[in-house]
Order: sequence, then C-alpha cells, then structure tokens
Amino acid sequence: MGNLILIILLLVSGMLLRNLSVFPKETPQALNQYVIHVSLPALILLRIPHLQMTSDLLTPVIMPWVMILFSVVAIHAVARHGEWSREVRGCLLLTVPLGNTSFLGIPMIEALFGQEWVPYGVLYDQLGSFLALSTYGALVVGFHQAGSNQTPTFMAIVRRIITFPAFIALVTALIGGGLMQAPIIQQILQRLADTLVPVVMVAVGFNLKPHLPKSFMIPLASGLGIKMIIAPAIALGLCATLHLTNPPAAIAIFEAGMPPMITACAMAAAEGLAGELAAAMAGMGIVLSLVFLPVLAWLLQEWLVLPLGHG
Repeated sequence: MGNLILIILLLVSGMLLRNLSVFPKETPQALNQYVIHVSLPALILLRIPHLQMTSDLLTPVIMPWVMILFSVVAIHAVARHGEWSREVRGCLLLTVPLGNTSFLGIPMIEALFGQEWVPYGVLYDQLGSFLALSTYGALVVGFHQAGSNQTPTFMAIVRRIITFPAFIALVTALIGGGLMQAPIIQQILQRLADTLVPVVMVAVGFNLKPHLPKSFMIPLASGLGIKMIIAPAIALGLCATLHLTNPPAAIAIFEAGMPPMITACAMAAAEGLAGELAAAMAGMGIVLSLVFLPVLAWLLQEWLVLPLGHG
C-alpha cells in the first residue's frame, strides 16, 4: 500500500505548497504541461514495446474499451440533460472513462487479491487504459478545444491528434520501439517516467480547493458515480451474463471501478478543460477509493469465492 500512501502525501504536499508565495498560481499548469510533454511520452516509449498478449486473456483487454464506450454514452446523456459547458463535458470525457488502473490499481490488486493476479491488471492497464490515453484521450482533447464555442473541423481534430505528444510517442514506440532497448536509453526513459505520478499529484493537490464552485458539484458527483459505482456494476453484469467467472474477469471488474486516472485529470487541466473539476475528480476519487475498492474486492470474493489478500 506504499503507492497509496505516497499518492496521499503528494496530494497534501500540493495543497500545502499552494499557500507559499514562492509558487505562482500558474504552477499546476506548468507541472501539467511537463507531464504531457515529458513524463507521459517517456512512459509510453518505455512500456509499449514490451506488451505481450495471449488469446486466453481477452476479458481484461476488451473490458476497458467497453467501459469507455459506456462512459461516453452516459456522460453525453447527463451533460445534455444538465446543459453543461464544453469544458465540463470534455473534462468528464477524459476523467471518467480512463481509470487509475496502474499506479493505484496494480498495488490494490496485489494487496487484495495476491501477486499472481497482477498480470491481469497489467493487461487491462496496458492494452486498455494506457493505450486509450494516447488515442481516445487525444481525440477528446482535439474535439473539446478550450475557449472555443464552435465544433472544430475534422482536419483540426486530426491535426491535434497526430501532434499530441502521447500519440507521437505511441506511434514511435510501435514502429521503432526495438531501437530504444539499449540499457542507457531504458534508464533515461525510466527516470523520466518515474516523475509522472509525483508531478501530477502535486499539481492536483495545488488545484484542489476545499470549496468547489457549486456549478461543478453535480458534474463531480455524476462523474464519480458513473466511474466508481455504475461502471463496475455494468462490468459485473456483463461478466455474469457471459458466465465469465475466472480470475481475469474478476480483475477486469475490479479495474473498471478504479478512480479517475491522474494523468487524464492532468491532461484535462493542461488543456483548460475545467481544471478545478479535474483536480476534484482526481482527489476525491482517491479518497473514495479507500472505501469503495475494498468493498468491491469483497463483493468479487463473494461472487467468485476467491481468497482475498493472498499473496
């Protein structure tokens, strides 16, 4: 649980740093831009070339994309009903479909299910959340341009996607990943990738305010409700209907209930998509996960008759 403790400490650190005059109010924007242009591309270049897939592990690979489709439909429905702004809708389209399935999800799986279950979570993260961040995420950013009340043209969206740092890194990793396997390059990429979570969480803490504007309260509750309650319930229903009661299915359901991905929240803030709401989605999601994830693990244990905490 060291990663969870670190997340909380970094979050609190960001909140405390906000009170120091040496840090300008633009600090979180600068930190988020660093993540988008340095840490995230380094992480993609480091991990993508090492992906491996076998035919009997389709559930944790397909499930995250099903959850993205469900989340998009749900968010568009509630956003249209609530007449939310383009920025709020774009923020939720980034932060709800993409979960914290790696930094928080992997240690949670190890703690609540055991080390032997971790590979299923890695598949969900790498071929689902992680891949979607640099493809789906770029599409959302391209379509919801901050400050614009007009729908961008098709070519503008394409241009935004292909020039997005994460997408460029993804294409580079898929085409020339083998050229970056030299130990010195791997070491550099690892050091840069390791800065992602600390920098993002400090930025989130800096942006996290005790009094969120009232206009964001309903979107916040709706987003977290869809992400952490309805999404895993849908995943559980799908697996039960298809009679998928194996360990990969259990972990797919568990990962579907993760709080919003902190990198996606940073991306939303960096692009001007309701930064305060994005920070609240990340911060409150982590706090709520301390209660919801153990309960979800217990429900899965009852459903599959699995021993929890074995590892």
